[in-house]
Amino acid sequence: MSDAEASASGLSSRFCDHVLRSGVVSDGDTLVVATSGGRDSLVLLHLLRFTEGLPALSLVAAHLDHAMRPESAADASWVRGLCAAWDVRVRMTRADPAPSTEAEARRLRYAFLRAVASEDAARAVVTAHHADDQAETVLFRAVRGTGVAGLQGIRARRSGGVWRPLLPFARRELSAYAAEVGLRWRDDPTNEPGTSGPAPARSVIRGRVLPELEARVAPGAGRALVALARRAAENESAWRSLLPGLLDTVDLRTDANGLSLDRDALAGLHPGVCARILRELFRRMGTPVGEAGTRALVEFTRSGSSGAAVPVAGTLELRRELHRLVLSTVRVATVDEPLAILRPDEGQGDVRVGGLRYAVSWGPQPASSRWRETFDVAALRFPLEVRGWAPGDRVHMEYGTKKLKKLLLETRVPSADRHRLPVLVDSEAAVLWVPGVVRSGDAAGDGAAASFYIGIGDAQTA
Repeated sequence: MSDAEASASGLSSRFCDHVLRSGVVSDGDTLVVATSGGRDSLVLLHLLRFTEGLPALSLVAAHLDHAMRPESAADASWVRGLCAAWDVRVRMTRADPAPSTEAEARRLRYAFLRAVASEDAARAVVTAHHADDQAETVLFRAVRGTGVAGLQGIRARRSGGVWRPLLPFARRELSAYAAEVGLRWRDDPTNEPGTSGPAPARSVIRGRVLPELEARVAPGAGRALVALARRAAENESAWRSLLPGLLDTVDLRTDANGLSLDRDALAGLHPGVCARILRELFRRMGTPVGEAGTRALVEFTRSGSSGAAVPVAGTLELRRELHRLVLSTVRVATVDEPLAILRPDEGQGDVRVGGLRYAVSWGPQPASSRWRETFDVAALRFPLEVRGWAPGDRVHMEYGTKKLKKLLLETRVPSADRHRLPVLVDSEAAVLWVPGVVRSGDAAGDGAAASFYIGIGDAQTA
């Protein structure tokens, strides 16, 4: 066996061991292999097709002609011929219209790959990202100011069923393998620095920055960046393992308003831990938070007063409600529709308060609603009205009158719920009843024949 054959065989063997250890595939699985026609994607396809010891796989080479270069149609034809020679099924399409940016091309490519995987019931979409791509990604993210999570770089597996089995292997190993087994490939000149026009950032890092770092600063710069990605991934994995316990310590709850937690418990943690918890909660709500936003949120946990809120990304807010912090969608202003009760005759209707609808019934017979109250009809000042809380509302207590706002605060009704409570007032705007909160001492009823009954049902979304 020649040295070249031994080297190629060594890569095949290590690749086989890596695939088997990953546990991603088994006999009979279908893999969709992203196949551009370049060296890396052909090495991947060749390894999957010809490496002995792998599970019996059904391979589908997927090629998207981006139509961004004059040679792209010839590339597609070349890929089709190669796949026929290797007895690999091929699926391809041409972008129309052609994408105008690399980012748009990437979105189209992954959409195409996911569609092929879905149609062929594939176990995974396989791409040829390797260790040098990892180093370039970590460096690119670092100079753009990423956090620790971003330093994980490219993940071996990602959402959408994408798998990158070449990630442990360096570009030089793939190049040597391609040469040793006699592979030919199609070059994309736009990936090379020094071509006409501005070079993409990745091409600059690949062709200029990293080689300079390797030559003049640190010979092992690429390996160090890959190791940094590995340590960052371990760090993030450790944090994820601790998060359930941390969330228990801050009494995380989920309710109709969103997520809430104990403000004092959160504020007592180290700011870095507090930041991690807040970022996790916002992630669960579908809104990632950046560094500046996280700092503002951490500061709010310590200094925000009850009833205050800080908006995040225009759709969410973190609000303090007494001793709890509530993460919810931003409240949309709604128009209340009060309900007038003109006479003590029997009747029913709806009131809309704070985006909620309540069914109301009244009359000389006891109500059967969730909340019920009785009044002396002779002492009532009609017309009555059921409406939302209003500034200046006062309620008659045994020791005098009291502002309803202060009473709601004392009874620990969160500020987010106060504008949703129905309030019964008389013709002079005196508060008679707030269901579940307070009953005025005015017009006390005793169940006699001259009593007036009123009932209010459960809240429904208006």
